[in-house]
Amino acid sequence: MDTGIIALIGRSFIAICDELGSLFIFLGEALKTAVTTRLNVAQFFIHMKRIGVDSFIIIFLTGLSAGLALALQTNIGFSRFGIEEFIGTVVALGMTRELGPVLTGLMVTGRAGSAIAAEIGTMRITEQIDALKTLCINPFQYLIVPRLIAGIIILPFLTIFSMLCGIIGGYLYCVYQLNLNPESYISGIQQFVEMKDITGGLIKASCFGFIMTWVGTYQGYQTVGGARGVGISTTRSVVLASILILIANYFLSAFLNQVGIS
Repeated sequence: MDTGIIALIGRSFIAICDELGSLFIFLGEALKTAVTTRLNVAQFFIHMKRIGVDSFIIIFLTGLSAGLALALQTNIGFSRFGIEEFIGTVVALGMTRELGPVLTGLMVTGRAGSAIAAEIGTMRITEQIDALKTLCINPFQYLIVPRLIAGIIILPFLTIFSMLCGIIGGYLYCVYQLNLNPESYISGIQQFVEMKDITGGLIKASCFGFIMTWVGTYQGYQTVGGARGVGISTTRSVVLASILILIANYFLSAFLNQVGIS
């Protein structure tokens, strides 16, 4: 093998390890700050609104569309076997266990995660973070921790809303498009959907909120290179957080199934 290729692989591996090390050092500093300092309550509620309340319309449209599409695709398969009465069950299980938390995590990452990276990145290149340090204000306490906690707490609420919108979307399609019995749709959900299905989805949502805010704040905090650097950090935050959410979804699903929560 050409030594140039080996050198390229080595440099790439070292760069990845360096990035991962920096990412986890950043997380360690954030967790240390979270347990050793008081939470900035004002900033916490501000970011609860920015991440959660301001995302309701997007989550409503996403959840409703996902429920409609899932009901449509399920009907295509179930109609071949004459078991259309179970469409509601599949829609509810799909939204609570997978689509609700995953779609919510991805959509909020695109909307709020990018904004977090851009905001902190702009503060970095305009030396506002250095100004905070000059004023003896801990940047992690003021900028990082409130966003992390807000993301962890608000994502489950957004996910519940997404789940409900998806189930309602499936209901609308089944009742008004397929002319199915609405009582059959609802009774199927009541009979087969268990509390652990919803609990598992909410646990996933909290983890996705953590990933989204962790990556967003890290990329923003590490921004260099002026306006172009802000754009690069914003793009990296969305791409990396989305990939991590999709990877984490599998491992969380396997773990929750193993422990009997989902």
